[in-house]
Formats: sequence, C-alpha cells, structure tokens
Amino acid sequence: MFGGLPAVLTRAQERGLLGPGPVDEQLEHARRLAELIGPPPSSFLDLGSGAGIPGLVLALAWPTATGVLLDSGRRRGDHLRAACAELGLADRVAVVVARAEEAAHRPEWRGRLALVVARGFGPPAVTAECAVGFLEAGGELVVSEPPGGAPERWDRAGLARLGLGAPEVRSAGGASIARLRLERAPGPEWPRRTGVPARRPLWR
Repeated sequence: MFGGLPAVLTRAQERGLLGPGPVDEQLEHARRLAELIGPPPSSFLDLGSGAGIPGLVLALAWPTATGVLLDSGRRRGDHLRAACAELGLADRVAVVVARAEEAAHRPEWRGRLALVVARGFGPPAVTAECAVGFLEAGGELVVSEPPGGAPERWDRAGLARLGLGAPEVRSAGGASIARLRLERAPGPEWPRRTGVPARRPLWR
C-alpha cells in the first residue's frame, strides 16, 4: 500500500518536516485512521498536511478519490508537491499552500469537499472552524483523537454554530477518530479571518 512513501517520509523527517518517532509507526497509525473512516470519499482535504500524514497515506489507500493537501508552510508545500510527483499522485491530488482561514473562502474550495481530515492541526474548536468552510452538503470532518477518544472535547453548542453535528467517536487498533457531519451550510462568516479562531476559539 505504501510503495515509496516510507522513503519519502524518511527524507522529510531528516529535513525536519516530520515529527519524531519511527516512520513505520506513523504510517501504520495513518493506515488505521483510513480503516476507521471506512469507504473512500469522492474527495478529501488533509488540513495542515505537514509532511503528508495522513494525506499521502489516504491518497494511496483511496485510488478513486481526489485530494487536497493544505499547509501554510512553503517548505512543506514544496515537499508535498515533490512527494505527489514521486508517488504518481499529482494527477488527482492538489497541494495548496495557504492558511486554512483564507483558503476556505476561495470559490474553488468553498463547500467542495466530501471529507476533511485533521491530525494534530489544533484544538477542537480551531480545527472545526477552519475545516467547516471546505465541506460540501452532508460532508464530514474526521479528526484524529487521543487514545480511546474524548467526545467531551467537542462543545455541541459551538459545533451547532458552525453547522456541525455531535461527534461520533470510533476506536480500533490503537487509533481513535471523532467524526462530525455537516448538517447545514456554515454562515459566510466561518471561518473568521486568519488567526482569530486560535485567539478567540468558540470554546475551550
């Protein structure tokens, strides 16, 4: 499944673009996330893709899906573009270097994705607000959670303001996700301008 991805990520780790820890363990965790998500979506966005975990893993696991790898760092964006070319993904995976708060208001991405995935992007309130603008009607946000899941991290009143339903937590094989469905289109004010979701989160 992974093909040349371990070598790609090892180089990224050597350049300081991927966090510490064995690459094979990080890949296995991303594979388990894909299993928890279930059937592949038509399209997905990896929020704060970094070196490409889980985005590159999902793209390889879901050969019929189109993807977007979003990161605000130019060095990480260059790495992701090179990785997509090396792994044969460039024809169906786009790399976008931008802040999520700004990209979520672009017409080409606003309300366009069936699934947004986040791993280590930020606190729940920040992740939900930055993700919601990308989701199409009925789309889902999936967030990698602490072991066993922690549904109490998600404030239902805050989620409702964004148009998101209550989280469904799933766990298996040492991985956990929170899955949140878009129940109504978010207002045009979401997400707020760059930096505001983190400075003034909807809940803590």
